[in-house]
Amino acid sequence: MTETAFRAGRTYDAFLFDMDGTLLDSTAVVERIWGRWCTHHGFDPAVFIPTIHGVRAIDVITPLALPGVDPLREALAIQDEELEDVAGITPVAGAIDFLNALPRDRWAIVTSAPIELARKRMAAASIPFPDVMISGEDVANGKPNPACYLLGAKRLGFDPAQCLVFEDATAGILAAEGAGADVTVITATHHTRMTTSHMSVPDYRALLVLALQTGQLLLSNTLEDAANHSI
Repeated sequence: MTETAFRAGRTYDAFLFDMDGTLLDSTAVVERIWGRWCTHHGFDPAVFIPTIHGVRAIDVITPLALPGVDPLREALAIQDEELEDVAGITPVAGAIDFLNALPRDRWAIVTSAPIELARKRMAAASIPFPDVMISGEDVANGKPNPACYLLGAKRLGFDPAQCLVFEDATAGILAAEGAGADVTVITATHHTRMTTSHMSVPDYRALLVLALQTGQLLLSNTLEDAANHSI
């Protein structure tokens, strides 16, 4: 992966957040629904499911070129199941307080999920809804294509190179890198260690964010770093 690691003490114009696995944990739902889909189509869920995180359903199914399977119809069927199943969805530790501490014009959510599904999952996890939200329906090409993060930064009115992206999945990290943004990896839902050059934290409880007089955001994982900057 390209080196665009978070640097301690750097200020950012805005933060861009992935949703599933980054702000909320929907692992139980994904394993239930995609597990059934894998079994039906002859895939091993334990092998297949880890490869789809952060990717739109249509972009998961289309490259498989399954005989007799209409990818769009299949993706919509999965979406319908997901809309009916929000059991077990929880916020990533510290995410709600972290988001509530941010100025509303300085953050956005950039998710591969359709907007209706995103709203349902965020409500289930009590995640605050942002003023700017990019869903998988807003772009022609989903993650790992950078279009979603480029659009998120544009709608906030900032250069993506001056934004910090919070992600959990390889596809999303590649999308953020392609947009030229710095990346922080949230590992709350990881079952195995991810090798990455980016700063990785388990959740938001160790992170401190300060809004400076310039309007920029200072992220720190130590109180000492934050104290060294005037507000």
